[in-house]
Amino acid sequence: MKTRLVFSAIMSFFLSFLMSGWVTLINLGWHDGFADQWMSAFLLAWPAAFSIAFLLGPLIQALTAQIIRRI
Repeated sequence: MKTRLVFSAIMSFFLSFLMSGWVTLINLGWHDGFADQWMSAFLLAWPAAFSIAFLLGPLIQALTAQIIRRI
């Protein structure tokens, strides 16, 4: 359980950090307030990303195992 929590926290941190930056850049472009808007988007995205990663992680892992077995 501890490994799952830490993995979910680290993976969701990096994924939400990078994705929120990318989507903010695409939607708003580079401007003076970009970093503030990016951090605002990131702070909203990270809890959601963590919850999704933690709750759906076992399902996704099982689905991945099924796909790999069939290949």
